[in-house]
Amino acid sequence: MSMQGLKTPLLAISVAATVWGAPCLALAESALVRNQAEFAAAVSRLQPGDTLTLADGEWRDFQIVFTGQGTEDRPITLTAQTPGGVTITGRSNLSLAGQHLVVSNLVFRDGFSPTGEVLAFRRSLTERANYSRITSMVVDGFSKPDRADSDNWVSLYGEHNRFDHNQLTGKTNAGATLVVIRDPQQGVVNHHRIDHNYFGDRPVLGSNGGETIRVGTSHESASDSFTTVENNWFEHVNGEVEIVSNKSGGNTYRGNVFFESQGAMVLRHGDGNLIENNVFLGNGTLNSGGVRVINRRNTIRNNVMQGLDGAGFGSALTIMYGVPNSPLHRYVQVDGAVIENNTIIDAREMLLGAGMDAERSAAPINSRFANNLIVNRNGRDPVRVLGDMSGIAFEGNVQSPRATADLTGVRSDEVALVQGDDGLLRPEGLEGVGAARDLTFIPREETGVSWYPKTRTVPALDSGAVHAVAPGEDSLTRAIAAAEAGDRIQLRAGVYVVNQTIALSRAVTVEGPAEGRAEIQFSRPSLFEIQRGGSLKLSHVVVSGALSPDIAGAAVIRAAQGAAAYSLIVEDSRFEDLTVNRSFSVFAAGPGSLADRIRFERVTVDGITGSVLSGHTETADLGTYNAEVVEVIDSTFRAVTGPVIDLYRGGTDESTFGPRLTVTGSTFERSGRGDDAGALKLYGVQRTEVRGNRFVDSGAPNFFKRVGEPVFVWADNAFENTPDLITNVPPVEIAP
Repeated sequence: MSMQGLKTPLLAISVAATVWGAPCLALAESALVRNQAEFAAAVSRLQPGDTLTLADGEWRDFQIVFTGQGTEDRPITLTAQTPGGVTITGRSNLSLAGQHLVVSNLVFRDGFSPTGEVLAFRRSLTERANYSRITSMVVDGFSKPDRADSDNWVSLYGEHNRFDHNQLTGKTNAGATLVVIRDPQQGVVNHHRIDHNYFGDRPVLGSNGGETIRVGTSHESASDSFTTVENNWFEHVNGEVEIVSNKSGGNTYRGNVFFESQGAMVLRHGDGNLIENNVFLGNGTLNSGGVRVINRRNTIRNNVMQGLDGAGFGSALTIMYGVPNSPLHRYVQVDGAVIENNTIIDAREMLLGAGMDAERSAAPINSRFANNLIVNRNGRDPVRVLGDMSGIAFEGNVQSPRATADLTGVRSDEVALVQGDDGLLRPEGLEGVGAARDLTFIPREETGVSWYPKTRTVPALDSGAVHAVAPGEDSLTRAIAAAEAGDRIQLRAGVYVVNQTIALSRAVTVEGPAEGRAEIQFSRPSLFEIQRGGSLKLSHVVVSGALSPDIAGAAVIRAAQGAAAYSLIVEDSRFEDLTVNRSFSVFAAGPGSLADRIRFERVTVDGITGSVLSGHTETADLGTYNAEVVEVIDSTFRAVTGPVIDLYRGGTDESTFGPRLTVTGSTFERSGRGDDAGALKLYGVQRTEVRGNRFVDSGAPNFFKRVGEPVFVWADNAFENTPDLITNVPPVEIAP
């Protein structure tokens, strides 16, 4: 064969010459191609042992179809001229079809796939890859612009494929990062291996479909996949409550590290799975969880769960109630589970009998909970027994400093812990209880690739340069247009008139003087629009609606449709004269937008016809919402017609954590008295803490549970000429 003028056979040395074993030398022909036309001409001629190399540089809008029939000792390889030297951008993806194929050393960045997959082990429904490998690849932020537009970054089809030493970070849209696709046509017995990969930085999706790994679906979950997931790192992957969603049988999850990630390893469907030698290091990260147990004959052994803050379905260890005669898509009763020799240290919660309700009424049976070690150094008992545990034999377990009163087979002991160089806390003595003392975990640097950074550097608010701006017409607009991500726009005292909506696709701070008044007036329906990649901080400014147009539904700050993972911080600022028409809000979330954090501190709002914080556009009742964390602190709201805070999360989906709301030290005066208002209008919010506030001449605050076990803390709030709280959940005074 002849490719790129090279006719002489040579020794092609591949980093992945065999699918499972060590590299080998194969007498083969190698070709360097420099554009897509050359690639198309070369790929059709590939023979066993050949290596096809992409020249370094940017390859844009490249839908790579790599096909061939290699052999076990002579695979066909596609690689980069130098590791990381080839960047695939624009509307691009990769499909493999054939036998014994290897792809390595490419970077997918600055674009997204035009289809539902970025890396796929198939070309079509009938053309799949088997005994093939993708290794040493990077997919960095290769997300569709609309976060609701779903795709999978990696889809494994066929059988005996390997995905290893790859790096996947920054997925912001819906869809699992990696899936194993199983159906009668694609194959249900897979024997795939997923190992030594680095999964990082997945922000909260705010809906179902944000898993990092999913193996199968409910439809074929009664059959075995025999997939192995081992020695991977999961760091800051926060998409939803299921980091790993197992939906098939016969799988092994071994030696993985879950580091400061929200969510848990969930045995959602499928029987006979093994979870062993994994390390869950939460370091107190909010919602960091361990393992959730459902279904039959699953074994969870020799795992360490340390510093996990998760609760409910995302606790350090959750044993579920099931549905009698459950359909495949619901919750199969726990039967024959073995949970042994695990170490659980400083967990916020362990839930035994979670989800018990009129439908999920089947208690665990024929199961064993043995030789586990539970230590909480603060003395707090993390174990919550919510249902009948008589179907589980508890024996040889130790809890420190004292055992829960709700279980037999758990004895009290004072356990001393010693921290190793790896950060793990190990007990002194108690051999045979808890995880093995010599349990180690794979170092972070041995996962992913060595030639590309693992952390994604995104300039944060207040991280850049400072630009002084003088008062005037559109001077603020010009200053923000010229600013770099993270820059601070420093206003002098005076009046700033803005004649166009300022679009923010990067983090920007606008701050007024410590003394004097910097007043911003705007003549468009919105002053700021936060777009994808944008964040905003306002400090020491006054925003006036005196010049705003007579248009209903205006907002000072608006989050555009699809804006995700952004922050909005407003402090020491004032909003006034937002009364030109009805439904004028300070902040309004667009459909499909999701804030990481919204924080109003020492803010005064005086005279407004809408809401201060309006987050109610996700009304399809699919479990989606507009803000993960909302904080209102030491602020004053006067003459607000609508609800001051309006947050909505509908539907019965249980795969997300938010919204989470804190309101402290604030005054609500003559607010929330409009039709269907109330000073607070909270529907389906998962965690709410309202403390030390005053409600004067205002509408009754409203809090309604929709799904799950929402936490509703209500304490030290004073009412003057204001109706009592309206709620369907008894509030508590102390946060659990």
